[in-house]
Amino acid sequence: MNKCLILCSIFFLLIFDARGQNQIASPQIVNYKNDDYKAGTQNWDVAQDERGILYFGNNEGLLTFNGHFWNLYRLPNLTVIRSVEIDSKSRIYIGGQDEIGYFFPGNNGSLQYHSLISLIPENERRFSDIWNICIVNDEVFFRSINKILHYKEGSIKVYKTETEWQFLGLVNNQLYAQSQQGGLMKYNNGIWRPFCEDEVLKNAAITSVANFGKDTLLVSTLKKGLFYLVNNKLISKKTELDKNFYSDRIYCCKRVNEQWFAIGTTSAGVIIIDKKGNLVQKYTFQDGLQNNNIRGLLIDKHKNLWLPSDDGIDFIELNSPIKSIHPDRSKQTTSYAINVFNDQLYIGTSNGLYQAKLEKGQRDFSLSKSVFTEVSNASGQVWNLDEINGHLLMGHEDGCFEITGPTAKQIYNTPGTWLFQPVSNVFPTRSIIAGTYKGLQNINFLNGAFADLGHIDGLYESLRFIAFDNSSNTVWASHPYRGVFRLQLSADLKSIDKKTIYTQKEGLPSNLGNYIYRVKNRIVVATTKGIYEFDDHKKRFIQSNLLNATLNNFTLRYLKEDPDGNVWFVTDKTVGVVDFQLSSGNKPSVFYFPELNDKIVKGFESIYPYNKENIFIGASKAVYHLNYKKYIDNISKPTVVLGKVKLSGQEDSTIFGGYFLNEGKSSLTQSSKDIYKLSHSYNSIHFEYSSTLFEQQKNTVFSYQLVGFDDDWSPWTDKMEKDYTNLPAGKYSFKVKARNNLGSDSLPVVYTFIVLPPWYQTWWMYCFYGLLISGILLYVYRWQQRKHQEEQQKLQYMHQLELDRNEKEIVRLEKEKLAADINYKNKELSIITMHMVERGKVLAKVKELLVKKPSADENATSFRQLLRLIREVENGEQDWNQFTMHFNNVNDDFFNKLKNTYPELTSTELKLCAYIKMNLSTKEIAQLMNITSKAIEVARYRLRKKLQLTPETNLYDFLVKTSKD
Repeated sequence: MNKCLILCSIFFLLIFDARGQNQIASPQIVNYKNDDYKAGTQNWDVAQDERGILYFGNNEGLLTFNGHFWNLYRLPNLTVIRSVEIDSKSRIYIGGQDEIGYFFPGNNGSLQYHSLISLIPENERRFSDIWNICIVNDEVFFRSINKILHYKEGSIKVYKTETEWQFLGLVNNQLYAQSQQGGLMKYNNGIWRPFCEDEVLKNAAITSVANFGKDTLLVSTLKKGLFYLVNNKLISKKTELDKNFYSDRIYCCKRVNEQWFAIGTTSAGVIIIDKKGNLVQKYTFQDGLQNNNIRGLLIDKHKNLWLPSDDGIDFIELNSPIKSIHPDRSKQTTSYAINVFNDQLYIGTSNGLYQAKLEKGQRDFSLSKSVFTEVSNASGQVWNLDEINGHLLMGHEDGCFEITGPTAKQIYNTPGTWLFQPVSNVFPTRSIIAGTYKGLQNINFLNGAFADLGHIDGLYESLRFIAFDNSSNTVWASHPYRGVFRLQLSADLKSIDKKTIYTQKEGLPSNLGNYIYRVKNRIVVATTKGIYEFDDHKKRFIQSNLLNATLNNFTLRYLKEDPDGNVWFVTDKTVGVVDFQLSSGNKPSVFYFPELNDKIVKGFESIYPYNKENIFIGASKAVYHLNYKKYIDNISKPTVVLGKVKLSGQEDSTIFGGYFLNEGKSSLTQSSKDIYKLSHSYNSIHFEYSSTLFEQQKNTVFSYQLVGFDDDWSPWTDKMEKDYTNLPAGKYSFKVKARNNLGSDSLPVVYTFIVLPPWYQTWWMYCFYGLLISGILLYVYRWQQRKHQEEQQKLQYMHQLELDRNEKEIVRLEKEKLAADINYKNKELSIITMHMVERGKVLAKVKELLVKKPSADENATSFRQLLRLIREVENGEQDWNQFTMHFNNVNDDFFNKLKNTYPELTSTELKLCAYIKMNLSTKEIAQLMNITSKAIEVARYRLRKKLQLTPETNLYDFLVKTSKD
């Protein structure tokens, strides 16, 4: 039996010696798998630019990470990238297989690759992998196994060695390289000169050179461990980890801070040592890494550690003020109670009690190197650890225990002790009241020892939350589902004299979710709507003025006052603190810790604020250690970077790749000359943004505004994408800023773009519209003119018609008048004619009578004169002339027309024509012409011949027609 124990002890010591002692707390490790970044599994190197964006050499190309979004950029020959480095001009130099070059933003801000192969002499272009890149004063050195390529001012020079180049590194702005046979060499003015030719280097490949001190360099080798390089000589650095270094091999080494160095190994993860060579911390696959083969190291701008490995990428929040403590990694334990007692850290879990020795002088306990051991006789659920009267009591599911060294001593076995409340020293002995599964238990402390005085009769309820009121010998207790109890104890603390239950009827906001605590020496109730206190005068609960100015209407589940008077609290979702020392005016400051969201065990919250540098929070899988002082002091102002800007719903539609240029140089702001103009058909746009404060991703929220569209900044949100759709034409500026949980805002990043108007709203279309409108107006004007002219013409026409009508009317009237005149003249002519006919008849008759009855004085002179007078009257031309005048007036110059047509007509024949035209009978004509009717017939006949009339032609009709013509 003893031999077995000895062997086990030796085995344990060997393991312990091999492993060393890590710090008791581990920072958070974040794993990024190839499923996250969508690229090759293996990653070889890592670099960071001035904005905090990370660049990884990956099996499939260059991998970038801005805190939330990953992007992959492949090489033209699709080979692996083994090395990455960034110069002062933000050129990202890479080394691949038979490929060297750099990535630099193009005009749209997306990274574009520029190969340098063409600058290499053609016979030197085959060199396999580039394992290291170093940049000195913007001169770039690429190391392959058989050559070093030196790129300077557009040309490349090749440095060869007889064997191979095994290392290339930069320290203190000085370039070093290792030749297999020539040892360590130093570059100076274009020449590689021997610097250290120690025999060790003939069989040891250097993997890194780091600044160790004033005149000392720390050199790591692949298989031979660590060395000091002093005065061109190597001195072996002995450490407790040499065996690990020899077997697990050192692949890379980087200085973390003034005291620490991080060492990446090929099979043992990453090891952090101090200057003395002591182990500070070791991170392996068992501690949360994805792979133990570490290919590169980067200490980022915030002193945290990035590890590209054979299987993914790991991020260790090395500088984080929040770390996790795992008492037993082999068990899934939930932590319920924490206490620091006698330089020992005790953690009570669901699987027992663990203790670890704390280093003296170490202010931050998380940095203490120790190993947890299990306290014997303490297996099972540990609910409480409390230091009372200089002793450590443990509330356990099996009762109450006192912790003495590595052992728990049971005080009583009443099932389930939740917590302890010391009673005032007014009693002869010091008493402690414990809340248990079955009510209250009385414990006596006398002569340095605890004794069980039994159950306090009167209540058999599980009392997990109790507070003792010294002034009234009263215990206040709460049951999450039944309300608040007020228990008046007897003087001897053996029984409950009076029990009162307070519920919603007595002022509490609810019957559920009430928790009793003592804060600021006052007994308060944490409720679903803030903090309440009991008013003894009103006999009911009222809202407390203690913290309600800051925690009013909060659903509070836990309250704990720290030694500085600050109050730590837990709500349904978050852990926070009301800091009275960092008050703003008269109002205390409130800080939240998003890193702890959803890690607290709901219903079993536990916060142990030992001091500002050591706040312990119980959680479901660990205990979280918070260095509150460091958290406040080291919180960096958040950063924000704008990632890609894309057209929504379009493939390969990136219009901005995340990098600003100003006159061809990298810039942190957008140039006014590089404002992108979007066609109106692509007026839906997608923005991606994030923060490169990687350890505060959960603490960071964002606010954005699209100037020209949004009236104000958006509410703070953890979303890192924003879409705008159907933007109207115009100029826009997208602004985004970040804020951490302490209320510190970053400067906004601004991206300006223009959405062009649709084709029908462009300037040339407006010109066309102007011309069209002008044409329409001109057309309308001319149409109006034409219409006016037509109206005028119409009016003129109507006027003319009116004139014509009037003229016609006048003509008609004139014609009527003329006709009347003609009728009148015709009548007159007829009268004259009739008069002439009648006169002819009378004269003829007188003459006939005179002839027939001559008187006696027939031959008398008077008779002869009378006859002569009658004949003169018959043959007189006066009547004919008057007739001719009237006839011509009536018949429109009838005689002249007839005479002109037929000039051979005689005057007698003209008379005959006139009389015929008047339609006189032959007899009337004969009387007018003073001839016989027979003579008239003969005259008519002769007239027809002169007029050349056919027998069918009526003489009267012919004369009428001739008169009209």
